[in-house]
Amino acid sequence: MFIFAHRRTLTLLDGEYGSVFKGRSLDFDELRAYVPGDEVRDIDWKATARHGSPLVKRYVAVRRHSVLLLVDTGRNMAAQALSGEPKKDIAVHAAGVLGYLASRHGDDVGLLHGNATASKYLPPSSGEEHLERLLREVDASASLEAPASGIAEQLDYVLRYLKGRLLIVAVADEFLPDTRTETLMRRLRGRHEVLWLTVRDARLAAGPDAEPIEGSGSLMAESTDVGTGQGIPFSLAINAKVRAAYAAATLERERQRREVFYRLGIAEEQTTGSEDVLTSVFALLEKHRSRAFTAKTSGRGGTRAG
Repeated sequence: MFIFAHRRTLTLLDGEYGSVFKGRSLDFDELRAYVPGDEVRDIDWKATARHGSPLVKRYVAVRRHSVLLLVDTGRNMAAQALSGEPKKDIAVHAAGVLGYLASRHGDDVGLLHGNATASKYLPPSSGEEHLERLLREVDASASLEAPASGIAEQLDYVLRYLKGRLLIVAVADEFLPDTRTETLMRRLRGRHEVLWLTVRDARLAAGPDAEPIEGSGSLMAESTDVGTGQGIPFSLAINAKVRAAYAAATLERERQRREVFYRLGIAEEQTTGSEDVLTSVFALLEKHRSRAFTAKTSGRGGTRAG
C-alpha cells in the first residue's frame, strides 16, 4: 500500500500525533538518577532527600490506546472526489496515514467499516501486516455494487457493541447529518474521543468549459450522484443560472454541516484528494488538540472572552 512507501514523510506528523494522544496509563517501575531532560514533576523528593541526590520515578506504559478507524465503504465512496480520484483511494490513504502514526506510537488499530445496511468490525491489533490487512479491507469493500453509504449504521454499531474508551477517527463521504445521525454522533462524542475526516465530493454541476460524455448525447447526465442515482443533464449542468444556484446551495449545505460538527465539539477537516491527505491529517490533529486544550482550560473556571 502507498502508506508504507512514504514513511519518511509521515515521520513529520509523529510529534503532532503524540501531542494529541498523550496520557496513556503508566505504572511505576523504578527509581533512577536524574538526568538533564527529565521532567521535574517526576522527581521523588522524599527519596531524593534520603539519597542526597535527585532521583526520578521511572514509569512503564501498562495500557495502549485503542484507535478505531471508522471508514465509510458504502457505494458513495466509489464515486469521484473533488480531485477526480475514487473516494475510496483517498480513504485508504488517509486511514493508512492515521493507522501508521498510531502504530508508531505503540497504539493498537482496529477497523469498523460498512454502508447503510451492514457493518464489519476488525478488532484492534498491532503491526504493519495487520494495518495492511485493514487497508486492503477498505479498498475491497467500497464499490459501485455496494449499498449506499449510511454512516449512522457504523455509529450505532460502536455504541451498541464496542466497550471501553476509544480514539475514533472517522473517514467518510461528505454529508449533512440528519437528526438521527447527529444524535448518534453526540452520544459517540460523549463516550469516546472522536475526529472526523471528510472526503470532498466532485462537483455535480459542470463548469462552462465542460464537454458532454463521448457518445452519450447532450441529454445524458454529465454527473451522477452514485448514492441516489440522480444526475444532472449536460444541457442543464452548463447553464450559468443552474451552476450559480448549485454553488449557492452547496455553500449553504456546507455552512450547516460545519455548524453541526462545531455544535457537537467534534474536530473535522476535509480532504479533496491524495495530494492533500497529509496536510489535512495534520490540520485535523491540530484542530483536535486545540479544542481539547480549550475545553480543559475553560473547565478550570477561567473567564472566557465573549
